[in-house]
Amino acid sequence: MQQLEFKPEQNQNLLPYDGVVHYFGIIMQEPVAHAYFEQLLKTIEWKNDQAIIFGKKIITKRKVAWYGNQPYEYTYSNTSKYALPWTKQLLELKQQIERITGETFNSCLLNLYHTGEEGMAWHSDGETDLKRNGTIASLSFGAVRKFAFKHKNSQEKVEIFLENGSLLIMKDTTQTHWLHRLPPTKKVHTARINLTFRTIVETGV
Repeated sequence: MQQLEFKPEQNQNLLPYDGVVHYFGIIMQEPVAHAYFEQLLKTIEWKNDQAIIFGKKIITKRKVAWYGNQPYEYTYSNTSKYALPWTKQLLELKQQIERITGETFNSCLLNLYHTGEEGMAWHSDGETDLKRNGTIASLSFGAVRKFAFKHKNSQEKVEIFLENGSLLIMKDTTQTHWLHRLPPTKKVHTARINLTFRTIVETGV
């Protein structure tokens, strides 16, 4: 696969305080992004996500997948997943994102949104399985979607549109002080795949 074409267009922190978010913009040519999108659709073991809310099991239209260096257990929304071994494409992307960001990751949570009507509610990625104040790298393919942040105390909001083949990173105290979401929209009729590269704390190692 052709290498990512990285241009550091901005190093500006999108958050005014209490965290660090950098949007690198589009980091690969459109044909490369499209090829990865098609390969991920076909090769990833997609499953409908589940959540237990007030004791009731909810099954989402959105599909997810969880991959990593080891079969890490990852628990959120009162359900647990065990990481699958990396695919060829995921390893390529992980290594290239690590080269761009200077960070290292041992796992990746993927989300498949079939249309704009599928989204994600306000939340923060503060699960105890994750490295505290660690970096999360978000790589987007497919439909352009709005992504929003909201400060937990001040309620101040920051919004950005995540483009096809673009990279955003969240780090430091972002998850402690900010929520984020992917708001649903009826204006988008095509699919989006999002990869969030993470670091699971390896206990007993």
